[in-house]
Amino acid sequence: MSKRVEKTPHAPARAGLPLLRFRPGGVGLGGATRGADTILFLGGDTGTVIIEPRLVKLTTRTEVDVRRTIPHAKLRRIGAWVFVDHFGPTEQVDGMTVAAHPHTGLQTVTWLLDGLIDHRDSLGTAQEVAPGSLNLMTAGSGVSHSERSLPGPEALHAVQLWIALPDAVRSMRPTFEHIETVPTATFSDHFAQVFIGQWGDATSPATVFSPLVGAEVLVGNSGSIPLNSSWEYGVLNINGSMTANDDDVPLNALWYSPVGSTELALSGSGTAIVIGGEPFLEQILMWWNFIARTHEEIEEMRMDWNLHTYPPIADRVGGWIPAPEMPNVTLTAR
Repeated sequence: MSKRVEKTPHAPARAGLPLLRFRPGGVGLGGATRGADTILFLGGDTGTVIIEPRLVKLTTRTEVDVRRTIPHAKLRRIGAWVFVDHFGPTEQVDGMTVAAHPHTGLQTVTWLLDGLIDHRDSLGTAQEVAPGSLNLMTAGSGVSHSERSLPGPEALHAVQLWIALPDAVRSMRPTFEHIETVPTATFSDHFAQVFIGQWGDATSPATVFSPLVGAEVLVGNSGSIPLNSSWEYGVLNINGSMTANDDDVPLNALWYSPVGSTELALSGSGTAIVIGGEPFLEQILMWWNFIARTHEEIEEMRMDWNLHTYPPIADRVGGWIPAPEMPNVTLTAR
Protein backbone atom coordinates (compact mmCIF):
# COMPACT_ATOMS: atom_id res chain seq x y z
CA MET A 1 0.00 0.00 0.00
CA SER A 2 1.43 3.40 -0.95
CA LYS A 3 0.43 6.66 0.63
CA ARG A 4 1.55 9.83 -1.13
CA VAL A 5 1.28 13.28 0.41
CA GLU A 6 1.91 16.45 -1.62
CA LYS A 7 1.98 19.96 -0.24
CA THR A 8 3.71 23.14 -1.24
CA PRO A 9 7.13 23.83 0.28
CA HIS A 10 8.35 25.50 1.65
CA ALA A 11 38.90 -6.48 7.62
CA PRO A 12 42.05 -7.97 6.18
CA ALA A 13 42.71 -7.48 2.48
CA ARG A 14 42.59 -10.39 0.09
CA ALA A 15 45.98 -11.52 -1.10
CA GLY A 16 47.33 -9.40 -3.92
CA LEU A 17 45.02 -6.41 -3.42
CA PRO A 18 46.78 -3.06 -2.94
CA LEU A 19 45.87 -0.97 0.09
CA LEU A 20 45.25 2.79 0.20
CA ARG A 21 44.65 5.04 3.20
CA PHE A 22 43.25 8.56 3.33
CA ARG A 23 41.03 10.81 5.41
CA PRO A 24 37.85 11.92 3.64
CA GLY A 25 35.82 14.85 4.90
CA GLY A 26 32.37 14.53 6.40
CA VAL A 27 28.98 15.36 4.93
CA GLY A 28 25.54 15.36 6.48
CA LEU A 29 24.09 16.09 9.91
CA GLY A 30 27.26 15.40 11.85
CA GLY A 31 30.16 15.49 9.45
CA ALA A 32 32.90 14.91 12.05
CA THR A 33 34.91 11.76 11.48
CA ARG A 34 36.96 9.93 14.07
CA GLY A 35 38.84 6.70 14.57
CA ALA A 36 41.21 5.02 12.16
CA ASP A 37 41.75 6.06 8.58
CA THR A 38 39.23 4.86 6.06
CA ILE A 39 40.66 1.86 4.22
CA LEU A 40 40.03 1.15 0.57
CA PHE A 41 40.85 -2.17 -1.09
CA LEU A 42 41.17 -2.17 -4.87
CA GLY A 43 40.07 -5.28 -6.71
CA GLY A 44 42.65 -5.51 -9.49
CA ASP A 45 41.36 -6.02 -13.01
CA THR A 46 37.72 -6.33 -11.94
CA GLY A 47 37.48 -2.68 -10.92
CA THR A 48 35.72 -3.57 -7.67
CA VAL A 49 36.51 -1.73 -4.45
CA ILE A 50 35.70 -2.41 -0.82
CA ILE A 51 35.22 0.60 1.44
CA GLU A 52 35.25 0.31 5.20
CA PRO A 53 32.98 2.78 7.00
CA ARG A 54 34.02 5.81 8.98
CA LEU A 55 32.29 6.72 12.22
CA VAL A 56 30.25 9.93 12.12
CA LYS A 57 28.16 11.50 14.87
CA LEU A 58 24.45 11.20 14.16
CA THR A 59 24.20 14.88 15.08
CA THR A 60 26.62 17.34 16.61
CA ARG A 61 24.74 17.21 19.91
CA THR A 62 24.62 13.43 20.42
CA GLU A 63 27.17 10.74 21.23
CA VAL A 64 25.51 8.22 18.92
CA ASP A 65 27.61 7.10 15.95
CA VAL A 66 26.61 5.99 12.47
CA ARG A 67 28.79 4.13 9.97
CA ARG A 68 29.13 6.04 6.69
CA THR A 69 30.56 4.56 3.49
CA ILE A 70 29.33 7.04 0.86
CA PRO A 71 30.19 9.77 0.04
CA HIS A 72 33.86 8.79 -0.04
CA ALA A 73 36.88 10.52 -1.50
CA LYS A 74 37.28 7.70 -4.00
CA LEU A 75 33.62 6.78 -4.47
CA ARG A 76 31.20 9.69 -4.41
CA ARG A 77 28.13 7.87 -5.67
CA ILE A 78 26.69 4.62 -7.02
CA GLY A 79 24.23 5.55 -9.73
CA ALA A 80 22.14 8.32 -8.17
CA TRP A 81 22.84 6.99 -4.66
CA VAL A 82 25.02 9.62 -2.95
CA PHE A 83 24.80 8.82 0.77
CA VAL A 84 24.86 5.55 2.74
CA ASP A 85 24.54 5.56 6.56
CA HIS A 86 24.23 2.38 8.65
CA PHE A 87 22.92 2.89 12.19
CA GLY A 88 22.95 0.35 15.05
CA PRO A 89 21.96 -2.08 16.27
CA THR A 90 21.81 -0.01 19.43
CA GLU A 91 19.67 -0.16 22.54
CA GLN A 92 16.74 2.23 22.61
CA VAL A 93 18.32 4.25 25.41
CA ASP A 94 20.93 5.22 22.79
CA GLY A 95 18.36 5.48 20.01
CA MET A 96 17.74 8.07 17.35
CA THR A 97 16.70 11.60 18.33
CA VAL A 98 17.26 14.03 15.47
CA ALA A 99 15.72 17.50 15.69
CA ALA A 100 14.30 19.38 12.71
CA HIS A 101 16.73 19.79 9.82
CA PRO A 102 16.30 20.54 6.09
CA HIS A 103 16.96 18.79 2.80
CA THR A 104 16.92 19.99 -0.81
CA GLY A 105 17.53 18.37 -4.18
CA LEU A 106 17.41 14.78 -2.99
CA GLN A 107 15.30 11.86 -1.76
CA THR A 108 15.79 10.31 1.68
CA VAL A 109 15.21 6.56 1.97
CA THR A 110 14.66 5.21 5.50
CA TRP A 111 14.73 1.42 5.83
CA LEU A 112 14.66 -0.40 9.18
CA LEU A 113 16.06 -3.81 10.06
CA ASP A 114 14.79 -3.62 13.66
CA GLY A 115 13.01 -1.09 15.84
CA LEU A 116 10.56 1.70 15.13
CA ILE A 117 11.07 5.35 14.06
CA ASP A 118 8.63 8.28 14.16
CA HIS A 119 8.97 10.69 11.21
CA ARG A 120 7.53 14.22 11.27
CA ASP A 121 8.00 16.81 8.51
CA SER A 122 7.07 20.30 7.33
CA LEU A 123 4.47 18.82 4.96
CA GLY A 124 2.43 17.84 8.01
CA THR A 125 3.38 14.16 7.81
CA ALA A 126 3.40 12.04 10.98
CA GLN A 127 4.42 8.51 10.05
CA GLU A 128 5.93 5.60 11.93
CA VAL A 129 8.17 3.27 9.96
CA ALA A 130 8.87 -0.35 10.93
CA PRO A 131 10.92 -3.18 9.43
CA GLY A 132 9.54 -4.19 6.05
CA SER A 133 8.01 -0.77 5.30
CA LEU A 134 9.57 2.24 3.58
CA ASN A 135 9.63 5.96 4.27
CA LEU A 136 10.59 7.97 1.18
CA MET A 137 10.83 11.75 1.34
CA THR A 138 11.44 13.68 -1.88
CA ALA A 139 12.88 17.00 -0.73
CA GLY A 140 12.78 18.82 -4.05
CA SER A 141 12.81 22.59 -3.45
CA GLY A 142 13.02 22.12 0.30
CA VAL A 143 11.53 20.19 3.21
CA SER A 144 12.44 19.74 6.86
CA HIS A 145 11.87 16.77 9.14
CA SER A 146 12.68 15.23 12.50
CA GLU A 147 13.20 11.59 13.45
CA ARG A 148 12.83 9.84 16.77
CA SER A 149 13.12 6.17 17.69
CA LEU A 150 10.18 4.77 19.65
CA PRO A 151 10.33 2.50 22.70
CA GLY A 152 10.18 -1.20 22.01
CA PRO A 153 11.73 -4.56 22.87
CA GLU A 154 14.12 -4.57 19.90
CA ALA A 155 17.30 -2.58 19.39
CA LEU A 156 17.22 0.07 16.68
CA HIS A 157 18.94 -0.99 13.43
CA ALA A 158 18.49 0.99 10.21
CA VAL A 159 19.98 2.45 7.08
CA GLN A 160 19.35 5.89 5.68
CA LEU A 161 20.20 6.52 2.06
CA TRP A 162 20.06 9.60 -0.15
CA ILE A 163 19.31 9.75 -3.87
CA ALA A 164 20.32 12.80 -5.92
CA LEU A 165 17.49 14.27 -7.97
CA PRO A 166 18.17 15.06 -11.64
CA ASP A 167 18.35 18.74 -12.53
CA ALA A 168 15.00 18.63 -14.32
CA VAL A 169 13.11 17.76 -11.12
CA ARG A 170 15.36 18.89 -8.28
CA SER A 171 13.19 21.97 -7.60
CA MET A 172 9.89 20.07 -7.58
CA ARG A 173 7.34 20.36 -4.79
CA PRO A 174 8.39 18.15 -1.88
CA THR A 175 6.44 14.94 -1.28
CA PHE A 176 6.34 12.08 1.20
CA GLU A 177 5.48 8.43 0.56
CA HIS A 178 5.01 5.56 3.00
CA ILE A 179 4.91 2.05 1.56
CA GLU A 180 3.67 -0.45 4.10
CA THR A 181 4.74 -3.62 2.29
CA VAL A 182 7.40 -3.81 -0.40
CA PRO A 183 7.60 -6.46 -3.15
CA THR A 184 9.94 -9.44 -2.84
CA ALA A 185 12.01 -11.58 -5.18
CA THR A 186 13.91 -14.86 -4.84
CA PHE A 187 17.23 -15.44 -6.59
CA SER A 188 18.58 -18.97 -6.05
CA ASP A 189 19.27 -19.12 -2.29
CA HIS A 190 18.80 -15.38 -1.79
CA PHE A 191 15.62 -13.54 -0.75
CA ALA A 192 15.24 -9.84 -1.58
CA GLN A 193 12.87 -7.14 -0.37
CA VAL A 194 12.95 -4.52 -3.12
CA PHE A 195 12.10 -1.27 -1.34
CA ILE A 196 12.75 1.00 -4.32
CA GLY A 197 13.23 0.50 -8.05
CA GLN A 198 13.02 -2.77 -9.96
CA TRP A 199 14.91 -6.05 -9.64
CA GLY A 200 13.93 -9.34 -11.20
CA ASP A 201 10.15 -9.65 -11.10
CA ALA A 202 9.79 -7.18 -8.22
CA THR A 203 8.99 -3.51 -8.81
CA SER A 204 8.54 -1.17 -5.85
CA PRO A 205 5.72 1.41 -6.08
CA ALA A 206 8.08 4.05 -4.65
CA THR A 207 8.59 7.03 -6.95
CA VAL A 208 11.99 7.22 -8.65
CA PHE A 209 13.48 9.78 -11.02
CA SER A 210 16.54 7.80 -12.17
CA PRO A 211 17.01 4.14 -13.15
CA LEU A 212 18.01 2.50 -9.85
CA VAL A 213 17.32 -0.22 -7.29
CA GLY A 214 17.55 -0.62 -3.52
CA ALA A 215 16.90 -3.91 -1.72
CA GLU A 216 17.49 -5.78 1.51
CA VAL A 217 18.88 -9.22 0.66
CA LEU A 218 18.91 -12.24 2.96
CA VAL A 219 22.06 -13.95 1.69
CA GLY A 220 21.87 -17.71 1.26
CA ASN A 221 24.59 -20.30 0.76
CA SER A 222 25.21 -19.47 -2.88
CA GLY A 223 23.68 -18.36 -6.16
CA SER A 224 23.84 -15.57 -8.68
CA ILE A 225 21.57 -12.57 -9.13
CA PRO A 226 21.23 -11.00 -12.60
CA LEU A 227 22.55 -7.46 -12.98
CA ASN A 228 22.05 -4.75 -15.58
CA SER A 229 25.46 -4.50 -17.27
CA SER A 230 25.00 -0.75 -17.85
CA TRP A 231 24.55 -0.10 -14.11
CA GLU A 232 26.97 0.08 -11.19
CA TYR A 233 26.20 -1.66 -7.88
CA GLY A 234 27.08 -1.70 -4.20
CA VAL A 235 26.67 -4.38 -1.52
CA LEU A 236 26.67 -3.26 2.14
CA ASN A 237 27.29 -6.08 4.63
CA ILE A 238 24.77 -5.39 7.40
CA ASN A 239 25.47 -8.57 9.35
CA GLY A 240 26.99 -11.98 8.78
CA SER A 241 29.79 -13.29 6.59
CA MET A 242 29.59 -13.05 2.82
CA THR A 243 31.42 -12.76 -0.47
CA ALA A 244 30.42 -10.82 -3.58
CA ASN A 245 31.85 -12.11 -6.87
CA ASP A 246 34.56 -13.91 -4.83
CA ASP A 247 35.55 -10.77 -2.88
CA ASP A 248 35.25 -11.03 0.90
CA VAL A 249 32.96 -8.24 2.12
CA PRO A 250 33.87 -7.34 5.73
CA LEU A 251 31.11 -6.61 8.21
CA ASN A 252 29.79 -3.04 7.78
CA ALA A 253 31.87 -2.54 4.62
CA LEU A 254 30.58 -1.60 1.16
CA TRP A 255 31.60 -3.58 -1.93
CA TYR A 256 31.38 -1.69 -5.22
CA SER A 257 31.19 -3.06 -8.77
CA PRO A 258 31.45 -0.70 -11.76
CA VAL A 259 29.51 -0.89 -15.00
CA GLY A 260 29.98 -4.12 -16.93
CA SER A 261 28.96 -6.95 -14.57
CA THR A 262 26.07 -9.17 -15.65
CA GLU A 263 25.61 -11.05 -12.39
CA LEU A 264 26.20 -10.78 -8.66
CA ALA A 265 27.41 -14.03 -7.13
CA LEU A 266 26.65 -13.88 -3.41
CA SER A 267 27.56 -16.59 -0.93
CA GLY A 268 27.67 -16.94 2.83
CA SER A 269 25.01 -16.00 5.34
CA GLY A 270 23.65 -12.75 6.70
CA THR A 271 21.91 -9.62 5.47
CA ALA A 272 23.04 -7.13 2.84
CA ILE A 273 21.71 -3.88 1.45
CA VAL A 274 22.15 -3.85 -2.33
CA ILE A 275 21.99 -0.56 -4.22
CA GLY A 276 22.57 0.07 -7.90
CA GLY A 277 21.74 2.29 -10.79
CA GLU A 278 22.63 3.82 -14.09
CA PRO A 279 25.66 6.11 -13.65
CA PHE A 280 24.47 9.58 -12.62
CA LEU A 281 26.44 11.84 -14.96
CA GLU A 282 25.26 15.24 -13.76
CA GLN A 283 27.68 17.25 -11.65
CA ILE A 284 26.26 18.02 -8.22
CA LEU A 285 27.29 20.06 -5.21
CA MET A 286 26.57 18.30 -1.92
CA TRP A 287 27.05 20.26 1.32
CA TRP A 288 25.55 19.47 4.71
CA ASN A 289 21.98 18.30 3.94
CA PHE A 290 21.65 20.13 0.65
CA ILE A 291 22.28 19.09 -2.95
CA ALA A 292 22.66 21.96 -5.40
CA ARG A 293 24.66 22.87 -8.50
CA THR A 294 26.42 26.09 -7.45
CA HIS A 295 28.01 27.68 -4.39
CA GLU A 296 25.47 30.50 -4.56
CA GLU A 297 22.58 28.05 -4.39
CA ILE A 298 24.06 26.48 -1.27
CA GLU A 299 24.43 29.91 0.35
CA GLU A 300 20.78 30.68 -0.37
CA MET A 301 19.59 27.30 0.94
CA ARG A 302 21.60 27.77 4.12
CA MET A 303 20.20 31.27 4.65
CA ASP A 304 16.61 30.15 4.05
CA TRP A 305 16.96 27.48 6.73
CA ASN A 306 18.73 29.60 9.32
CA LEU A 307 16.16 32.39 8.84
CA HIS A 308 13.35 29.91 9.65
CA THR A 309 11.54 30.25 6.33
CA TYR A 310 10.39 26.60 6.40
CA PRO A 311 6.96 25.69 7.79
CA PRO A 312 7.02 24.46 11.41
CA ILE A 313 6.99 20.77 12.36
CA ALA A 314 4.57 19.38 14.94
CA ASP A 315 7.05 16.86 16.31
CA ARG A 316 7.99 15.23 19.62
CA VAL A 317 11.68 16.12 19.48
CA GLY A 318 11.71 19.91 19.72
CA GLY A 319 14.34 22.36 18.65
CA TRP A 320 16.14 22.55 15.33
CA ILE A 321 19.63 22.01 13.93
CA PRO A 322 21.15 25.20 12.48
CA ALA A 323 23.20 24.97 9.31
CA PRO A 324 26.95 25.25 9.94
CA GLU A 325 29.14 28.09 8.76
CA MET A 326 30.08 28.10 5.10
CA PRO A 327 33.70 27.18 4.31
CA ASN A 328 36.18 29.87 3.30
CA VAL A 329 36.47 28.45 -0.20
CA THR A 330 34.16 28.41 -3.21
CA LEU A 331 32.32 25.09 -3.41
CA THR A 332 32.25 23.47 -6.84
CA ALA A 333 30.08 20.76 -8.34
CA ARG A 334 31.60 17.38 -9.16
